[in-house]
Amino acid sequence: MKARHQPAPITVTHPEEVDMARVRLFREPPWMLRLTIDGDRSYTRVKVVRAAPLSHPNRYISLLDEKDEEVCMISDLKEMAEDMRAIVEEELDRRYLTSTVQRVLSMRNEFGTSYWDVETNRGRREFVVQNAAESAQWMGEHRLLLVDVDGNRFEIPDLRELDRKSLSLVEIVL
Repeated sequence: MKARHQPAPITVTHPEEVDMARVRLFREPPWMLRLTIDGDRSYTRVKVVRAAPLSHPNRYISLLDEKDEEVCMISDLKEMAEDMRAIVEEELDRRYLTSTVQRVLSMRNEFGTSYWDVETNRGRREFVVQNAAESAQWMGEHRLLLVDVDGNRFEIPDLRELDRKSLSLVEIVL
């Protein structure tokens, strides 16, 4: 009979609950982040990661140290000071590379394939979506994620925030 390998013990660490008023984030050249808590504890090479990227993109943001261990969690980006929130949002945009659709300039649908021309947070983009039933994913009641034929993601965070023309074009596909 073969000896069975015992699984390694799992170590669970629970980061300290930290009041966001005690936390400061600093950008250090070239693209490094430094985190301080109460001005006395400092962490370098901080990474910003979504704990629940699809269900709660603006909540439960983990700040990891250089060893990829969680230092603290931001339960809601709205709790952060505006300057630090801007740094966190910039890092999340860089990590997840999802373009946010701000306006639909044009869209045409031909035999299940739709051709999009949109204004995004990264500038104007054109992309193609095949079979919207499979490529358009509802991420909440008003949040939509489109995946183009190349696997790029285009998010509409809240359909209610689109202008009328953009909304009418999106509704054609859905």
